[in-house]
Amino acid sequence: MAARVVTLAFSGVDCVRVEVEVQFTRGDSAFILVGLGDKAVAESRERVRAAFTGLGLALPAKRIIANLAPADLPKVGSHYDLPIALAVMAGMGIIPPDALEGWAAMGELSLDGRIAPVAGALPAAVAAGGLGLGLICPEACGPEAAWAGDTRVLAAPSLIALVNHFRGTQMLGTPKP
Repeated sequence: MAARVVTLAFSGVDCVRVEVEVQFTRGDSAFILVGLGDKAVAESRERVRAAFTGLGLALPAKRIIANLAPADLPKVGSHYDLPIALAVMAGMGIIPPDALEGWAAMGELSLDGRIAPVAGALPAAVAAGGLGLGLICPEACGPEAAWAGDTRVLAAPSLIALVNHFRGTQMLGTPKP
């Protein structure tokens, strides 16, 4: 079964829903990204791997396939790091998979697991709200995303903060515009 996390692709001034699906399969240990991503998206697997190492986590010794669907839509940017990492964590059972339902995510990962700011938090929050979703974003982008009005915003400084939030051990507050 695949773990799924929603994110958004930027297409001019519009945002398009993208499903990040991660599945662990038998075979040689590998981390494969598919779905028409640019160079920054392809490098996500290395940032995710390093962020996991920075948190003291190891990726499973399996073939990890991350699909960014729809496959024919070009994906550009580093904001896919966070949804890929969350989907991997859900697939590993670190985050309960149902905890991510109702959320879209965006953010670039630092090698130590911090979530670095990315451009487009406000349009992403507006689009997520239009899809009936909240937005998980970097802490630095939280005030910008909060301008979207009724959209729920979860702004996190790091992957470990999100894990703690979704496991109920340390709740994150709502950012102010």
